[in-house]
Amino acid sequence: MNLPLPLGADDGPEQPKVLLVDDDKVQLMLTGAALRQRGFAVTEADGGAQALQLLAEAAFDIVVLDALMPEVDGFETCRRLRATPGFEHMPVLMLTGLNDDASIARAYQAGATDFYVKSSQWSLLAGRLQYLLRSARTRRELERSQARLARAQDIARMGSFDWRHPVDGHPGVLLLSPEGLRVFGYAAGDRPGLYQLLRLAERADRAGLLQLLRDALAHGAVLATDVPVTLPDGRHRVLHIEAEPEFNEHAVQTGYTGIVQDVTDRRQAEDKIRHLANFDALTGLPNRRQLLWRADRAIEHGRRLGHAAALLLIDLDRFKIINDTLGHSAGDELLVEVGRRLKACVRHCDAVQEGTLEAVGSRSHRLLEAVGRLGGDEFIALLPEVLDETDAQRVADRILEVMREPIFVGGQECFVTASVGIALYPRDGATVADLMRNSDVAMYAVKAQGRNAASSYSPMLAGRGREKLELESALHKAIERDELVMYYQPKVDVRSAQMVGVEALMRWQRGRTLVSPAEFIPLAEETGLIVPMSEWALHEAARQAKRWELNFGFTDAIAVNLPNRLFERSDLVQHIERAVGEYGVKTEAIQLEITETGLMKDLQEVIPSLHRLNEIGVQIAIDDFGTGYSSLAYLTTLPISELKIDRSFIRDLGITPQSSAVVTAIIALARTLKLRVVAEGVETLRQMEVLNRLGCSIMQGYLFSRPCLAGELERWLQHTVLTGKAAWMGVLGANDEGPPQAAAS
Repeated sequence: MNLPLPLGADDGPEQPKVLLVDDDKVQLMLTGAALRQRGFAVTEADGGAQALQLLAEAAFDIVVLDALMPEVDGFETCRRLRATPGFEHMPVLMLTGLNDDASIARAYQAGATDFYVKSSQWSLLAGRLQYLLRSARTRRELERSQARLARAQDIARMGSFDWRHPVDGHPGVLLLSPEGLRVFGYAAGDRPGLYQLLRLAERADRAGLLQLLRDALAHGAVLATDVPVTLPDGRHRVLHIEAEPEFNEHAVQTGYTGIVQDVTDRRQAEDKIRHLANFDALTGLPNRRQLLWRADRAIEHGRRLGHAAALLLIDLDRFKIINDTLGHSAGDELLVEVGRRLKACVRHCDAVQEGTLEAVGSRSHRLLEAVGRLGGDEFIALLPEVLDETDAQRVADRILEVMREPIFVGGQECFVTASVGIALYPRDGATVADLMRNSDVAMYAVKAQGRNAASSYSPMLAGRGREKLELESALHKAIERDELVMYYQPKVDVRSAQMVGVEALMRWQRGRTLVSPAEFIPLAEETGLIVPMSEWALHEAARQAKRWELNFGFTDAIAVNLPNRLFERSDLVQHIERAVGEYGVKTEAIQLEITETGLMKDLQEVIPSLHRLNEIGVQIAIDDFGTGYSSLAYLTTLPISELKIDRSFIRDLGITPQSSAVVTAIIALARTLKLRVVAEGVETLRQMEVLNRLGCSIMQGYLFSRPCLAGELERWLQHTVLTGKAAWMGVLGANDEGPPQAAAS
């Protein structure tokens, strides 16, 4: 099976074919959609048995396996796949949970190429797949090249020789075939002796080579070795020598006969494959495999010698923006420069390989210190010996410092910061998996606190991480379990004492707990769940509008808050038309609210959608108006019908003249542009009186009603507003008419 080039390559238009296997249909759908958006051709399977069947029927470039599945789980699926001819080297990425150390170990034992901790960071997952595809392609090409070289060396670049023992004072005789002479760099008529050939070996290797020859002669053993040499013409080559002893009819050893072969190309290919297996192809830094091996050795030495070690997980903060804006080639250029800077922050050593460490000495573990690329925009700094957390923090500060300098990529100056998570052995874990997990927890704590800093792991951070993961998992199922509920808060015209609209506010009824929007809305935004949740809110608002129309003739609009990403979607109009059509209400029954900050953040992307919504009769309100700190010119060109004054300006009305001045300016602006103005967060009679005097009669806040369920709002309307028993009614003087009603609305 030929692997296509990964996404972003110049000479491979074919999409990489991904077999995605997960028994969780929601996760399967979300992951599949995310990968398709990033250029992968995804085929989905809901279990191991189906995956194996699909693999037998079609060709795929990479398999993404969920570890835990019923019946045939990911581990068994991977084992069966590896046992099937033709699939021994197929890239397999195993998906595991954050704190599932056993699954990570089992994934490698089952034959997985790599593992990935489940998260909603789809770009990192796509980057990991691209990296595995690129590595698999390079490895296959090198293996094919090595095979071709091996076949060619069977019939070329090889010669034979005979060497006879010295007898009765006569020197030993070395006879080389013409092919053998060419391998050693001599012409056909040359007659080099044994010691002349030995001097071709590198000076540092001669003593060891002579000892090897003496041992072979003394024991009559077979000789087989590779010797780096410098040929007479100055070329540096590697020669492979194999020889067997020969005996006469009296079983007396008479000499050796054998072959010599130039294996330089093969050795270079082997070295390149070995380098590929241990070092990142882009940055040249140790890769994940090499880092895990080094970290495991560092822990082993730390346990034996009684000292601490540190693992620093380094994640770039703004890499995705630069990669998406300037292109993948600029992103690669940036990663190379970041790797160079990070490498200078530690006593980096590339020379350590498996099997060579023990020969260096008792402090050999210090050679393990290095910076490596974990994958994507993540790097690791391994400190195999530290006194305490201060040593690790000092290196982290050095890393943050070198990252503050601008980086020139794609002809442009860029600034990239980093978030660093620190975990110490043995304090924060006794295994590499422990340190990896806990440094990841610490790094994400830095991300949550604003980035561009370093943080050490603590159990408290892990607890918050688990709580967030549990909350995210539960939120994925909130819609299908019908746990989302809609609360409603009325908009009141205090002059006519009437309800003139309603704002719909989403809540999450998780068991007996009503989860605060401050907890789940940011998480929904982060995971992308805000999209299906907002679509549910539109349908729920349309359903409630129809019910109130039938119950008490409600004809005003229900306002639904939408994130700016929904306004960027081309299918928003279709969603609204489908929602109102399903329940038989007019499009005017739905009003959409977008925050001023969200509007100004993506103004150019949102404008076309606002105009399409206006064309079908949907009114747009600007929420939290006055907090965007941006030009007001957009108000004169966008199809906006309502401004909602942010509660921060209402709070001090009647107390500070500054608040009254801001509110007066907003009301005057709305009046000039013929926009309705609504005051949010009205909680006191004083605020209501000042607002009415300033010309705003439509209000919303706890003074009138808290957000409540639809049935409670109906009872409030019936027993409070319609009966005139509300505390705020009658407060405004009979002669205090204020500005004309048209001005207030």
